[in-house]
Parts: sequence; C-alpha cells; structure tokens
Amino acid sequence: MVHAFNRDTIMGSRLEGKVAIVTGAGQTPGETIGNGRATALLFAREGARVLIVDRDMESAEETAVMIRAEGGECTTLNADVTSETDCRAIADTCIDTYHQIDILQNNVGIGFRDAGITKLLEEDWDRIFNVNLKSMFLTCKHVIPHMRERNAGAVTNISSVAAIASTGMVAYKTSKAGVMALTQNVAMGNARFGIRANCILPGLMNTPMAIEGYARSLGQPREQVIADRDARVPLNNRMGTGWDVAFASLFLGSDEARFITGVNLPVDGGQSIRIG
Repeated sequence: MVHAFNRDTIMGSRLEGKVAIVTGAGQTPGETIGNGRATALLFAREGARVLIVDRDMESAEETAVMIRAEGGECTTLNADVTSETDCRAIADTCIDTYHQIDILQNNVGIGFRDAGITKLLEEDWDRIFNVNLKSMFLTCKHVIPHMRERNAGAVTNISSVAAIASTGMVAYKTSKAGVMALTQNVAMGNARFGIRANCILPGLMNTPMAIEGYARSLGQPREQVIADRDARVPLNNRMGTGWDVAFASLFLGSDEARFITGVNLPVDGGQSIRIG
C-alpha cells in the first residue's frame, strides 16, 4: 500500500495523554490510504491511545498492526455504527479500556447506489442516511455523557463539500448537510460542558473508497478517474489525500483548537469557493 509519502519523522505530542475513538478506521482495499486509517495513525503518532472501530475487523487489525509497529497504543473493536447497541458498546469499551474519552472522530460515510431525485430507491436513501447521519447521532449520544463527566472533549464529524456544492447525489448531499446541522447542535448544546464539535468537509480526495469504488461503478480505468477528478480541483489540479483530512482532524482534536467549535472546515483545494 502506498501512503503518498513517508511520515516517519512526523512524531510529536500534540495528543499526549488523550484517548481517541476513530470510527471507520479500517478502509476499502486500494493503493492509497483512507481518511479513517490516516487519522488513526496520525493520532497515535501524536501520542493518543486509539480505539479503532470498524465493521471490517480484518481491515481494523491492519490499521492496528501499523500503529503498533510504530510503537503506538491502540485497541480494535468490531462494530456497526448504525446499531445503537454497538454504539453504546463503543463508548463502554473505550471507558473500560482507557478510562476516558477525549476525542470522537466520526469517519464513516457512503454514497453507493445514490442517484437523482427521480431515480433513487427508498431503501438506498434509508441506508445512506443510516450510515452517514444516524451513526453520528448514535455515537455522540453514547460518548458525550462520558465527556460531560470530565468537562472536556472534542467531536469531529466528517461531512463533505457535497453538502454545500452541486452534486447529483441527493441522499449523500442531504445526509452530509445533516451532519453539519447535527454538529452545530452538538456544539451549542455541549459548550457549557467544555465539549467542542466541528465538521470537516473533504472535497475530491484520492482515497480507496473514492477512486477504486468510483472506477468500478463507472467501469472506467482507475487512472482515468484520477485524472478527471484532479482536473476539477483548483489548487494545483490535484486531489487531496487521507493525510490532508487527518491533519485537519489532528488540529481540531488537539488543544490548539480549544477555542474553535461549531466550525465547518473545507479541506478541498478551493473547490467550495469556485463560482461559475
């Protein structure tokens, strides 16, 4: 697997003493790194103990092996974030293992089988909303009480530039806009407890889910999909990577962002400010 560039020297203490839950910390197989895996790795490199959550346990263990190989500390958990029982177990497992929760990073999201308003099937609408939005409601519901007990915590939810930009994917766009609204509600409702909540809005990213999945659905060569997407990015005509989302997540999860809450942060190479 290619991780774009060597990060071995990027080691620090920006999350020293913190415990982070990262959902979707496995990834779709592919040649690059996904947002969740990159974030889990970077959090561990910066001193956090990480609970790696994914429904694909084999992929979660791959992430764990990478973290442990660098001397980081982590635990894996097989969970379906659309299940309230599983989301309760995520919070309970983190408390039982590490006795605290400082960061909740919600990375899970899908757009498979999305379509325009006249063609989208009801069951696909429901599935996309369950994965993209309901899951974040459920993880927040069960994690935030533990953060309130300590009067501290940071929640970072991965939305998408699609929430504010034009796209034909009606369920994906609407669910990701819902993530922004949910995050604002969490931010305002929990500010008095010292809990921050922010959104990251990735643009066109070179991740396995975006590239390999998109290439299969279009029946196009991977290289063609990459070239077409690169051409749509204003900044250097090049997509971002999972590391770009990870570094934004690191900042928002760290004490450096202690006065930042309710923010929607585009990580998109300028895509969201393009007009015309």
